[in-house]
Amino acid sequence: MEDVGRRKSWTEELASLVEDTGIRYTDDQNTFNAVSTPSFELKTALEGENVESEGFVDQMKGFAKAWGEIVVELGLGFRDVVVQTVLTDDSVIVKNVRKVRKPCGVVVGKLSVLNEFLPEDKHPAHAWLVILSVFVVVVAVLSLSFKYENTPVPFVQVHPPSATRILLPDGRNMSYTEQGVSGYRARYSLIAPHSFLSSRLAGIPGIKSSLLEEFGVRLVSYDLPGFGESDPHPNRTLHSSAMDLLHLAEALEISKFWVLGYSSGAMHAWAALKYIPDKIAGAAMFAPMVNPFDPGMTKEEKLGTWEKWTRRRKMMYYSARRFPRFLRFFYRRTFLSGKHGPIDKWLSLSLSEQDKAVTEDPVFKEFWQRDVEESIRQGNVKSFVEEAVLQVSNWPFSLTDLQVQKKCPEKGLFHWFNFMASEPECELVGFLEPIHIWQGMEDRVVPTSMTDYVARVLPNATVHKLPDHSHFSYFYFCDECHRTILLTLFGEPQGPVGIRDQAPLEINTEEESRSKNSGVSPN
Repeated sequence: MEDVGRRKSWTEELASLVEDTGIRYTDDQNTFNAVSTPSFELKTALEGENVESEGFVDQMKGFAKAWGEIVVELGLGFRDVVVQTVLTDDSVIVKNVRKVRKPCGVVVGKLSVLNEFLPEDKHPAHAWLVILSVFVVVVAVLSLSFKYENTPVPFVQVHPPSATRILLPDGRNMSYTEQGVSGYRARYSLIAPHSFLSSRLAGIPGIKSSLLEEFGVRLVSYDLPGFGESDPHPNRTLHSSAMDLLHLAEALEISKFWVLGYSSGAMHAWAALKYIPDKIAGAAMFAPMVNPFDPGMTKEEKLGTWEKWTRRRKMMYYSARRFPRFLRFFYRRTFLSGKHGPIDKWLSLSLSEQDKAVTEDPVFKEFWQRDVEESIRQGNVKSFVEEAVLQVSNWPFSLTDLQVQKKCPEKGLFHWFNFMASEPECELVGFLEPIHIWQGMEDRVVPTSMTDYVARVLPNATVHKLPDHSHFSYFYFCDECHRTILLTLFGEPQGPVGIRDQAPLEINTEEESRSKNSGVSPN
């Protein structure tokens, strides 16, 4: 009865919370139930021993481990709920998945041919996962680049050059410069569209005015739309480029001229040969760039072209063809940033030893800086993107259209009657004037395989192979090279047009008749 009214001690309260093990502990006065446990903490607490408590790091580890076990159990619980409620045989999701499984299998089977282009040592699932991840990143970058479209470009003009401007029929202004002899004294006229990231200041870099005077050459170079001081074109095409060149020649009263195309500027020269052949006296091409995606190129020619380029340059060409807006992001962080960088970095080039020697020369660096400054004068990224897209898009013409061929009248009843009336006449079609191409054999910017393609489709073109030259070494600041070029195009120098070249004055008809009657010769 004493035990009924007695208050329990804390050890008895603790023992009542667990299962009775049947073990009894006694002391001198009382017998009581206690817990027998292997727990060191509980045992030491009952025995009154002092032990060192757990550290904070150990407590955090135990806490994290406990939460990890809870999360795992929670996830398994959710999985079971989903399997038992959503993924049943009569659920809408399962029924729709079964319906589209077969069509999806057919589509996947057809697309499986693309796996041939993937690395052989990688599983297709892993490779496609990487491709999709890169695609997502590219889309994110393109979305971020939109906000930079209207951002002004910090730019300082170090050498503000002057330019002459003409008004085109559509109201745009075109800027140009002239070198050599004046218009009425010119024996030959040479018009040069510039290459990418260049301007009218290029022309033939480093050519001496005395050499142009010696050959009687008038050299005209102009800014493409949106470059330098020329107004942008609302809808640029290769046809409009040829028309701009024609309007420039008409404004300068040039009846017939030679066209010069260097690197990517050759694209506009090719267009001129196609659309205004009657105005062209001949073409001078230097490392001429063609569309690297041209379907007329053989597999070997394409392989020889692409393998010479850096990985970054390949990416730029693919982006220009598929994702041109990505170029805005790149251009604004390179040459449109207002800073001056090396030409190989700005254009993603891989230069040979000859080109490195040329581009590291102080004269070239000064010229390059001035030319780039003038090229990006307007800070209009759209013009640069348009130029890059024109280069890699499908051209509206093929180089085979310029091939000289004999075209005869078609066969038919109507033509048979014409044949009976007169002898049928065949005519030559294509570009009939001379085409000269200079190609450095060590060129890595425009590989020799491109010139091989041009020579194959245009067998009448004269190709000058340069074993010891690259992309810049023959065209930039080479006096001997410039003289050889003019000798090849125009023959021996004859100087400007002078009095000796003018037609003799016509003798008055009345004086001539009187001389005949009198028997005196006019001379």
